[in-house]
Amino acid sequence: MLDIGLISFENQVFRTYLGWTAILVLKIFAAGIYTGLMRFITATFANPEDLMSPKLKVKFDDPNVERVRRAHRNDLENILPFFAIGLLYVLTNPSAWLAINLFRAVGISRIVHTLVYAVVVVPQPSRALAFFVALGATVYMALQVVLSAAF
Repeated sequence: MLDIGLISFENQVFRTYLGWTAILVLKIFAAGIYTGLMRFITATFANPEDLMSPKLKVKFDDPNVERVRRAHRNDLENILPFFAIGLLYVLTNPSAWLAINLFRAVGISRIVHTLVYAVVVVPQPSRALAFFVALGATVYMALQVVLSAAF
């Protein structure tokens, strides 16, 4: 039976989920803005109408722009599933300590992932570690949701 009280500001787990979800939404927006900024800095535009001068040509291959785009795409592939599974995990009435720390792990590691991938490029395994921390936490939550679903 679903306890509607779990989706309440009195529930610390739900509040923490909301907070990290909002932070990660802002992070996704920031990655998009950073992609645009890199396009202007490098004069790399993918559409003819975006060219700032007739001397410029459409380009798709600037390594700096492509790195930021890959980081942004990686966010979309990993943060969006967290949004869904995190909410479902809240509904399983998990341990507050564990849930809050899982949400923190996902949020912090996704921020670190972008920093070491697109902002200040740091050699591996930094990016892989950040990726797998968030992935592991999200997969754990998904498994807990499946186990709670009582098929």
